[in-house]
Amino acid sequence: MEDLESWLERLVVNTAYLKAQQGGRNEPNMQREFLTLPKPKKSTAPRGAGEKTYEWLCERQPIGKKLFLQFLLTSDPQRAAAAAFLQELHDWSFAEDATREKVRQRILAKFCHPQSQTFLSYLTEDSNVCRTLSDKSLDEETVQKITDATKDFLKGKPFLEYLKSPYFYRFLQWKECERQKITDKYFYEFRTLGRGGFGEVCVVQVKYTGHMYACKKLDKRRLKKKSGERLALQEKQILEKVNSPFIVNLAYAYESRTHLCLVMDLMSGGDLKFHIYELGERGIRMERVVYYVAQIISGILHLHSMDIVYRDMKPENVLLDGKGQCRVSDLGLAVELPNGKMICQRAGTTGYMAPEVLKQEYYRTSVDWWALGCSIYEMVAARLPFKDFREKVQNTEVTRRTLEDDCKFEDKRFDAPTKELILQFLKKKVAHRLGCRKGDDPRNHTFFKNINFHRLEAGLVEPPWVPKPNVVYAKHIDDYRDNSDVKDVELDAKDEKFFKDFSTGAVPIRWQREVIDSGLFDELNETQMNGNSKQKTTCSLHLFHFTATVWSK
Repeated sequence: MEDLESWLERLVVNTAYLKAQQGGRNEPNMQREFLTLPKPKKSTAPRGAGEKTYEWLCERQPIGKKLFLQFLLTSDPQRAAAAAFLQELHDWSFAEDATREKVRQRILAKFCHPQSQTFLSYLTEDSNVCRTLSDKSLDEETVQKITDATKDFLKGKPFLEYLKSPYFYRFLQWKECERQKITDKYFYEFRTLGRGGFGEVCVVQVKYTGHMYACKKLDKRRLKKKSGERLALQEKQILEKVNSPFIVNLAYAYESRTHLCLVMDLMSGGDLKFHIYELGERGIRMERVVYYVAQIISGILHLHSMDIVYRDMKPENVLLDGKGQCRVSDLGLAVELPNGKMICQRAGTTGYMAPEVLKQEYYRTSVDWWALGCSIYEMVAARLPFKDFREKVQNTEVTRRTLEDDCKFEDKRFDAPTKELILQFLKKKVAHRLGCRKGDDPRNHTFFKNINFHRLEAGLVEPPWVPKPNVVYAKHIDDYRDNSDVKDVELDAKDEKFFKDFSTGAVPIRWQREVIDSGLFDELNETQMNGNSKQKTTCSLHLFHFTATVWSK
């Protein structure tokens, strides 16, 4: 009877989750009919000098970028042409050989011929770059000069006029929405994906956009009992800083009555460990390995560019989204090491830790490249370089093997480039390890000869495998250890202050992208810019917190 009840419970939670993921709820679209944007407060205006620049307002802010573009397109023809020109240059930079020349010719015809209605006179006045455009060898340096000249033009009078326009006022309205207080009423909650030492991870859906996320819920009392506050805050602060398509990004941070919640990208395709050991024959086919490792390296390089050392690279922490793209996750052990700082703390997972960690020597980013070498080996052979699958062995023996033994390639699935890449990552001396030598870039290795990293980072390379939309790539809920309530811990005023400081709400860039991708931005903008709304309700985009101001057209 218990088995039947357990099976029915799994069926219900999985069905609800899959239905929501495939757009089964209509509430977001129904609620949008009653939304309008609030009046911005003085505190919403850009505060610091860095927030008042063209780069911050019109390039880094997704909604700001769209509104500035709309302003240009409704302005004089030269400004509209400049906006179109930047888009054409963007298309050219990602065009493949077959279409690259066609795009170049289109740029010449539209923007660099005086007879054209969209001729950009400021380019010839500034640097005579149109003459360079007529040369077939249009290189990145020339493109950068053209882009800079166009941006210099837009930073002047167009930008100043934008700051006084209704479009900028609309931007401030969206920023007011962005800074609203987030609570658990903001989301629908679905199945549990996993449980850990501090709480659980479950699936949630934003009520007014329909966007699906994973919510990491940290039990407040359990966090205090295990002195995990510092690590939780450190992970949250690092997540707020990173912005990469190859890292699981943070969208919201808030508190409920019992938990601190980190809402992050939902990766519905499962983790690579699940794919290595649970789906069919153990291991991952080479085409997929190359693709995933290329994305992982891009994510690691993004972290390293910000002086962040990951320290927990392993297949279990690499997750696939619904489109088959992978991202590194779980930055709980990540640490910032600015200005060349080094650390000798032991951290990581047995079997993936580098020799310098095991010997408690000072290290920086080298440990991530070692762990990546171990992970590539595991993806191919379904075992670690120094520990076999399900081998019962003491950690001390794994440490000895890591420090003393050579890496062996007994599995026939290893080809020459893969062996060579792994051996380069598993050099026991840091000075000889790939990624640690001066001028090193692992992306240049022959292993990636078929990967165009520029297009990969733009999301333009098709994944070799896509998850099925009707499959849950996760363990059953019963397979996770349960966390009983912690009742012997009292929370005081100091704890409450920490919880409040932790709960910073929406992460600006991520929130703006969600609003744009869901279609909410276009719907609200079009309706209210044109004044077509029959009935308007002032709100903060929180579906259950409307004000009483209602009027009809």
